[in-house]
Amino acid sequence: MEAPRAGPGALAPWKEMSAEELEKQYSPSRWVIRVEPEEALRTFWEKGTQATNNAQATRRCQLHVPYGDGHGDRMDIYFPGVESEALPFFLFFHGGYWQSGSKDQSAFMVDPLTAQGVAVAVVDYDVAPKGSLDRMVDQATRSVAFVQKRYPHNEGIYLCGHSAGAHLASMVLLASWTEHGVAPNLRGFFLVSGIYDLEPIVPTSNNALLLLTLEDAVRNSPWRRLDAAPAQPSGPACPVLVMVGEHESPEFHRQSWEFCQSLCRGGWKVTFKKLPDVDHFSIIENLAKKDYVVTQIIMKTISQKC
Repeated sequence: MEAPRAGPGALAPWKEMSAEELEKQYSPSRWVIRVEPEEALRTFWEKGTQATNNAQATRRCQLHVPYGDGHGDRMDIYFPGVESEALPFFLFFHGGYWQSGSKDQSAFMVDPLTAQGVAVAVVDYDVAPKGSLDRMVDQATRSVAFVQKRYPHNEGIYLCGHSAGAHLASMVLLASWTEHGVAPNLRGFFLVSGIYDLEPIVPTSNNALLLLTLEDAVRNSPWRRLDAAPAQPSGPACPVLVMVGEHESPEFHRQSWEFCQSLCRGGWKVTFKKLPDVDHFSIIENLAKKDYVVTQIIMKTISQKC
């Protein structure tokens, strides 16, 4: 572990915050120091769109692949140059506070990963207000089941999510696969700048489109669900990397660390990393670089076939 252990039984800091401070804590762009908040948001989506257009123009791909019957049940799959039925698959869930963003703006990591023999699936889901959070969680789970069924000889499925996408990826940790008729070959999770306890979101403006009740928030909070779930079985566990950028709010740091601690208590093989000199947006933008520390960690994890 790379952070000090929090004291047990401490009152969640957000419960003592004013409405204004809580709003700031859960507004990631307000913690960016390199540019103004509006520019950080605008350039993030611009860079994502550019990376996606480049990936579609230069990589072998299948676009708008349906993983279910719903209109939003779509993913783009990008393949390495060498064809094989036994590839590692990297699934990415985009951020956007469950109410913006899409696969068409999120293919940052395609070039460096496909160049190393990894297939990349960038997953869409129905953002609010069209989709409820329960539906988004179901879509994330079904997308993983789909990849396993479509590519049964895969060399491992690795999940990555950013911000709201990290929440969706973390909910997959708790999925019951019996109802999906498949046991996916999950080999690793990369959770980037996520929110794992949704209760603090309920009183903020971020809930205006989500319309989460307290019950909804608790039901869809992996941190709460994990503490109530049975421990991970003994033996080799699927590795989980929980990451947060240096220039993110104290609440994002707290959420990442406390979720990491819950994973530890559940027996998961988990690592916590605070990445220096990055914020909520640059932490994922940099996945376009093959020499970026997170890109290197992802490739090392996949090559080890844990």
